[in-house]
Amino acid sequence: MNNTTVFINLFAVAGLIISLLLDKQKTDQALKMALKSFPKILPQVLLIILLIGMLMSFLTSTVISNLLGKQSGIFGILLTALLGAVMHIPSIVAFPLAASLLEKGASVMAIATFITTLTMIGIVTLPLEIKELGKKFAFWRNGLSFILAILVGLLMGVVL
Repeated sequence: MNNTTVFINLFAVAGLIISLLLDKQKTDQALKMALKSFPKILPQVLLIILLIGMLMSFLTSTVISNLLGKQSGIFGILLTALLGAVMHIPSIVAFPLAASLLEKGASVMAIATFITTLTMIGIVTLPLEIKELGKKFAFWRNGLSFILAILVGLLMGVVL
C-alpha cells in the first residue's frame, strides 16, 4: 500500500471519529444510509472497474505512451479532454484509472485534463442540465469548463 492510500484512509477514519464525537446520532444515521446505498451502487462500480480493467489489459504501455504521453502534445490533451467529457464514471474509479494511465506512460498534462473534464463536464447529463438551467447556460458552462480543463492540464504540465 502506498503512502497516499494510507493517508486517505487515515484521514477518513479520523473524520469518522470526529463526526462520532460531535454527533453520534447523525453519524449513525449517515452510516446506515451509506450501508443501504452500497448494494445499489456496487454493481455499477464493479462493472466500470471490470470494463476499465479489460481495456487496460488490451492497451499496452507503448500505446498509452504514444497516445497520451509527453510526445503526444496537444493531441493527447485533447483526446483525454474528450474522453473525460464523455465518460460518466465515479471519482472513486477515475483516480485509480488515472494512476494506472500515469504508470503506463501517460503525461501529467493529459491526466490532469482527463480528471478535470471528467468532474466538470457532463455530456451524459447535458440534457438534464439544459432542462433545468437552460440551453445557453449549459453550453456556456460546459464550453468554458472544457477550455479551463485544458488550461489546467497545461498548467500542471508546467508545474510538475
